[in-house]
Amino acid sequence: MQNLLKVALAQISPVWLNKVETLNKVKQSIIEASKESCELIVFGEGLVPGYPFWLSLTGGAEWNKAINKELHAHYVRNAITIENGDLDSICELAKQNSIAIYLGVIERPIDRGGHSVYASLVYINEMGLIKSVHRKLQPTYDERLTWSPGDGNGLKVHALKDFTVGGLNCWENWMPLPRAALYGLGENLHIGVWPGSDHNTKDITRFIARESRSYVISVSCLMTKEDFPKDTPYFDELYKNAPEVLANGGSCIAGPDGEWIVEPVIDKAGLILQTIDFNRIYEERQNFDPVGHYSRPDVTKLHVNTERQSTVEFMDKNKS
Repeated sequence: MQNLLKVALAQISPVWLNKVETLNKVKQSIIEASKESCELIVFGEGLVPGYPFWLSLTGGAEWNKAINKELHAHYVRNAITIENGDLDSICELAKQNSIAIYLGVIERPIDRGGHSVYASLVYINEMGLIKSVHRKLQPTYDERLTWSPGDGNGLKVHALKDFTVGGLNCWENWMPLPRAALYGLGENLHIGVWPGSDHNTKDITRFIARESRSYVISVSCLMTKEDFPKDTPYFDELYKNAPEVLANGGSCIAGPDGEWIVEPVIDKAGLILQTIDFNRIYEERQNFDPVGHYSRPDVTKLHVNTERQSTVEFMDKNKS
């Protein structure tokens, strides 16, 4: 039935700062979700290869400090470059199993020179095609020491059965105008991806659902100090300074009325499965639709730049 969608929230930990091994964990989760007949699987923010937790453990803002420079270089080496085919095997799994995927990655894009990294949310459709790559518009607080600010090119939505799905990264979900941009595109299933904390997901998930009269799926990662691979640069110092739990999960689902369908799940790894019914969206839009009957575009209107930003534009003068 087109109105029903079975979703999987993959609340897992990365093999921290290891691209290859973390991608293997992603593949295992996709296969497991497919066996459960899921049609959409969502992973947390920056899962591949992981969140830059070292920034709060090493005096991340200290200028020219060796530990921060070496960890940053290690991070960049393990980032995802889509143009080089780093996600080809994930796309193939999506196609083989007819499952759509939202995957949080740290992206090292060639179109920005190939040296800086972005927290990107990648949407792969059920035919295995990458349909959008949303680079986080504004890295949060100490994230700015390692992530670059993105652009509006990835503010897109996608048809999935009766649903129209879109997504944002972490604290972008608190930004009213990017949310409004997705609402204006017809979004009714909102994906919020997070590094992992019920502190983040327990309020905003229900708020967005009630504001938009949409389903909201929040997916977080898990991380403990025991997840630090022993070959991580400066392992001993990181392990000594880290709290036992760095990310406790908090993945959850709210319905279009803003009430919980799945309350935040804490400290539990694995897939969270749920089937959602599109008809509930129409029921709640009866009394409020933020870009339809309960809007005034003659008074307030949002303008969005969706151009992919680049520092250099080359003009071929020999081109006829």
